[in-house]
Amino acid sequence: MATRVKNLTMIEGVLSIVGNTLLFILKFWAGIVVGSVALMADAWHTLTDSISSMVVVVGAKISSKPADKNHPYGHGRAEHIAAVVVGIMLVLIGFEFLMKSIEKLQSHEAVNYGTIGLVVTIISVLVKEGMAQFAFWAGKQSNSSLLQADAWHHRSDALSSVIILVGIILGPKFWWMDGVLGIIVSLMIFYTSFEILKTDINSLMGTSPKPESVNLIRDLVNKTVGDEVFIHHFHFHSYGEHTELSCHIKLPGDLTLKDAHKVCSIIENAIHEKTGIFATVHPEPIKNGNAQ
Repeated sequence: MATRVKNLTMIEGVLSIVGNTLLFILKFWAGIVVGSVALMADAWHTLTDSISSMVVVVGAKISSKPADKNHPYGHGRAEHIAAVVVGIMLVLIGFEFLMKSIEKLQSHEAVNYGTIGLVVTIISVLVKEGMAQFAFWAGKQSNSSLLQADAWHHRSDALSSVIILVGIILGPKFWWMDGVLGIIVSLMIFYTSFEILKTDINSLMGTSPKPESVNLIRDLVNKTVGDEVFIHHFHFHSYGEHTELSCHIKLPGDLTLKDAHKVCSIIENAIHEKTGIFATVHPEPIKNGNAQ
């Protein structure tokens, strides 16, 4: 699984770097030919996706490294750190987009890109949305938040190109159209970056376990042991593909240490076999026949 995640991430990252660099050259050339500052700015916006994809590739390479002495649980959280970097880049891009849109409204600047600008922008929208769809697919296949973040980055660039495309069509009739739609898209980019940052910052800081995960483990343990052991005090720690679980169980107070250890080992092995989670189980004595 880890190998597949790494391969998909590397493929998406390399394709993104090559595709965005070529789009940058095409859009920057078109901006110079038609004399459009907006198209040239959009070209630089596209180039930031290449930088983002470089972060993706580096993040995938680091997160796939095996555990070592200084990182006993592996390097999986490097993916979340890289995703946070992508999210911050989206914030900066959204802010730049917002400022440029406001400047256009203040200067009453209309959009006039010509045929070259129209064709290049359509190509940009199709290519960027294609990249986004592939990254979304790869992210779902590999359960990678980093690929999902990069997919939204591609889509943000596609949306910026849609703004220019709408401006090309409606700009001659409504001088303010490009500026207004630019503000709308910048707000969409801010929302996307917020979702990315919220998800991956929470993963880095740690969150309470989901009820369905707790119920799954509880049912599995009761079926494995055959008796109610009142499993509780769940703590999940995620390190990319590696997840650690610590929990407590209740056992009879007169049980020998050897037998208590045996029960804990059986539970730990069952959890790992069924879910892939590495569990550490702490036994507690039932006091006076009361598990509470």
